[in-house]
Amino acid sequence: MATTIQISEKLQNKLKEKKLFDKESYEEIIWDLIEDSMELSEETKKDIAKSREDIKKGRVYTLEQVKKELKL
Repeated sequence: MATTIQISEKLQNKLKEKKLFDKESYEEIIWDLIEDSMELSEETKKDIAKSREDIKKGRVYTLEQVKKELKL
């Protein structure tokens, strides 16, 4: 069931600034904001920890190194 809410003009303008494309609804913007504030999953936390370890140990490549390797 759809409902309406009242928001200030100031908030409406802030929501408009968050739009990624013109036809994006305010509901989509609000869901994106909620998702951004949600807790990360355990799998994501493990992936982040692994990536940090890779960076510490130098197991990374710069964009320039990848371009050179791929002859781009």
